[in-house]
Amino acid sequence: MGTSSLPKRSLSLALQGGGSFGAFTWGVLDRLLEEPGVSLDTISGASAGAVNAVLLADGLAAGGPEAARAKLRHFWTQVAHSGPQLPLGAAALLQFSARVASPYQLNPLGINPMRGLLTGDVDFERVRTGSPVHLMIATTRVSDGRLRLFREHEVSLDVVLASACLPMIHHAVEIDGEAYWDGGYAANPPLRQLVVESNARDVILVQLMPDYHTDVPHSSRDISLRMQEIAFATSLHKELESLDDLRALCGEAHGNDADTCRKLRRLRFHRIGAGDYVEDLDHLSALDTRESLLISLHDAGRRAAAQWLAANPADAALEAVFGDAVPLLS
Repeated sequence: MGTSSLPKRSLSLALQGGGSFGAFTWGVLDRLLEEPGVSLDTISGASAGAVNAVLLADGLAAGGPEAARAKLRHFWTQVAHSGPQLPLGAAALLQFSARVASPYQLNPLGINPMRGLLTGDVDFERVRTGSPVHLMIATTRVSDGRLRLFREHEVSLDVVLASACLPMIHHAVEIDGEAYWDGGYAANPPLRQLVVESNARDVILVQLMPDYHTDVPHSSRDISLRMQEIAFATSLHKELESLDDLRALCGEAHGNDADTCRKLRRLRFHRIGAGDYVEDLDHLSALDTRESLLISLHDAGRRAAAQWLAANPADAALEAVFGDAVPLLS
């Protein structure tokens, strides 16, 4: 079968945040973009997931899949080369500093290296006016902790910086007079709205944060890290619970909200988890930007996406209903 006759498979992606672990998502996207039968419909993201989503959208708008692959590779290579490099104890030192002083004390000018990287890599006007994919970028409103989603026509540099704004490291980002923090606190990543609005039959959650830890943290550093992971994991669980509730309502709807319920019944929901492909993920730091780590995460993401593609061929007669592809709650 020639590539022109391959059946098209439309996918929507939910990209979780997780700092440098976002290089795993880079690998997943890199492999999906190679697949001639894949088209992307809607992408939601928080934090590093939002960064990857916007890079992808800009690359696709600029020159299609190969341009998107090149843009993602250039960005993550720049991350590795521009640092700060955080091998061994440096990541722990940054965590300690953030606990004893606020970013307004440690960094009064609000310098954020990500601003320069994104300014050089993303044409935000092109994303707003020409993105071929729909975007949902998650931010957390500081005033009330609620989720604010920015769509492709609203995306700006400040929106992406807000989505990736860890409050103990960076100043809150103001947009139209409202302060925002990392989107992972409110939805990591947005799932319910993605499922409701997506036109794709297959939705893939790319999950970066570990599901489970075997040990109980004892040091101040490890406790702090685990608390943050729990906060981000809780927002994911809430999104999954919301989807499960929606599915239950559709089971009782008897024709109400027919379009959404019809979409849910035919949807296939999948998960690609970094923890399944990266050894000792729960012992790695999401602040570590060493090139060796980023490349290993990227390679693991490519393997994960290749395995998913092999297990889910586009021409397979799959009739799984929503929830069969991956359990929502466990």
